[in-house]
Amino acid sequence: MEELGIGIVGCGYWGINHVRVFTELPESRVVAVCDLRQERLREVGQRFAQVAVTTDLDELIGRQDVDAVVICTAAASHYDIASICLQAGKHVLLEKPITTNVADAEDLIRQADSRGVKLMVGHTFLYNAGIRKVKTYTSQGELGRIYYLYSQRTNLGPIREDVSVMWDLATHDVSIFNYLLDSTPEWVSAVGARVLGNGREDVGFISLGYPDGVIGHAHTSWADPHKVREVVVVGSDKRIVFNDLSPQEQVRVFEKGVKPVPREAPSYGEYHFLLRNGDIIIPRIESSEPLKNECKHFLECIIDDRIPLTDGENGLEVVRVMEAVDRSLERKGAPVEVSYEGSL
Repeated sequence: MEELGIGIVGCGYWGINHVRVFTELPESRVVAVCDLRQERLREVGQRFAQVAVTTDLDELIGRQDVDAVVICTAAASHYDIASICLQAGKHVLLEKPITTNVADAEDLIRQADSRGVKLMVGHTFLYNAGIRKVKTYTSQGELGRIYYLYSQRTNLGPIREDVSVMWDLATHDVSIFNYLLDSTPEWVSAVGARVLGNGREDVGFISLGYPDGVIGHAHTSWADPHKVREVVVVGSDKRIVFNDLSPQEQVRVFEKGVKPVPREAPSYGEYHFLLRNGDIIIPRIESSEPLKNECKHFLECIIDDRIPLTDGENGLEVVRVMEAVDRSLERKGAPVEVSYEGSL
């Protein structure tokens, strides 16, 4: 099969990285990039001389050699741009979140289905080798019963102008939690603060209630001088830590846990919990670039007609949760049920 022609809309930090990755992959070639900022287009032209640049979206969409479009623009613009691309019969890879509301996400899924093209969302951490290693432990039941998960995603900025810190950062953690648990939350509770005075929450704390009593908690901030990118899963037998800022020890498995034992155990009626204390394991993880894994998967799904791991439905599930987060914020943290009614 000939190389797939890729068009990229938006060439900020992530956009220009998509240009690099798709240029490196043998199954694709980047034929055109669109951005309204001339300085960004000049950088593309200097680094990738073979790529056409334009400020006109219609010009990019109208090219016959563009088979798929990667959208790396502000979240609020995703629906409008993706709709144009899907209606033109182009496959679409959208940076997360898929949209900023459920109705728009559902409509994009319908448009992709009606046109017979692929719609994929860039929940990049699901293509991270470290998170996939954690998934092998959770899916094989090696943690015992999973009690809870928590994440911390903090730094000084970068501050978005179109969405809150939760929509920007916690969407990563919701997608990770859903992936590790193979389920979606039933309710959420969220509180946040606007400490930087920019009109949107720049600090947020989200609790998520999953089936079987499993709790997830996500802390996000644009105002914390300590950069952290961590996900922790605590089970009855083991605890696993994923640290994205520690490439040499990205995953650590603590063979420690606690679980209740039957009261009839010979313990004089005083001790009703079994403590387990073992080794700390640092599993070997093959080095790979998550973005490249994601882009390669997108191409394979087009070529082999497969359903993407992070398809439109996957992106929609995250947006459903984030809409519930917004409702809980309005109610000062009151728990809100996540609605899955009307799922496609």
